[in-house]
Amino acid sequence: MSRLDRVTVLGSGVLGGQIAWHSAFKGKTVTVYDIAPDAIERCRAAHDQYAAIYLSDVGADDAGIAATRERLTYSTDLAAAVVRTDLVIEAVPEIPEVKTAVYKEMAELLPPAALVATNSSTFLPRDFAEATGRPEKFCALHFSNLIWSMNFAEIMAHPGTATETLTEVTEFAVEIGMLPIPVRKEQNGYVVNTWLVPFLNAAQTLVTNGVATPEDVDRTFLYTGARFGPLGMMDMIGMKTAYDVLAHWAGKTGDAQMSANAEYIKGNFLDQGLLGLQTGKGYYTYPDPAYQRPGFLDVPDLSAVPRLVSLIAQQ
Repeated sequence: MSRLDRVTVLGSGVLGGQIAWHSAFKGKTVTVYDIAPDAIERCRAAHDQYAAIYLSDVGADDAGIAATRERLTYSTDLAAAVVRTDLVIEAVPEIPEVKTAVYKEMAELLPPAALVATNSSTFLPRDFAEATGRPEKFCALHFSNLIWSMNFAEIMAHPGTATETLTEVTEFAVEIGMLPIPVRKEQNGYVVNTWLVPFLNAAQTLVTNGVATPEDVDRTFLYTGARFGPLGMMDMIGMKTAYDVLAHWAGKTGDAQMSANAEYIKGNFLDQGLLGLQTGKGYYTYPDPAYQRPGFLDVPDLSAVPRLVSLIAQQ
């Protein structure tokens, strides 16, 4: 068993909230930190939704949910959130300057033995190791969205990460029911986002350029037997994260189409206050998205043919 029983999650967004809830469900004492009180309130509301999901899909009972809630606290005070922690999991926005600032502010507040892990799958641990003030106690621990069913965690070191840190963090991942995925070399995107970001970017390109509707893009993927398509997946990841990742790599690579995709997300979602699943609306409306309704993949009858032909002929 690891000694990592008291956990602080920095960032109460979609994935931060999931990490906090799941860790508490698995017996850890968890503090959720966010700078914004309204973000904390959204996280509390999300935890109410997760309680229902864990009761229906994960096999939890009422006593288990009550115990989970007892192990969770929420804070907008960084010093109070980390003063007694064993492990900090950073899940703030995928913006390097934001992450670096949080690490530097936190460095003087942590207990000497505390470990720090980034949930980033965009950036390398080496990018932030010095800012933590404890590079030997720092690594990456990246979770996937829908943590209760996508139960894997990617673990990546930087050259200064101590073996003991990797051992304890890997033990922690196992203790909360995650399949550890060892990332054997530092690489932006780790394993999952190395293939997922190009996949989502390609799907977004089809929508941005008016080639297909989000529903039709997702239909082509749902026929593989998946539970949701790439645009539904983007709702779950969260529009802010999707925008941050695409905008960052567009800037790095000069990819004009990726930049256009980022601007599409900003104009059609972020500027409207639509963050995806987190706010109940993105490409789909939740908790009853169209792709989960009966008939989404049904073959239409012949009366639909004229409408479909008109759409094809518009070009």
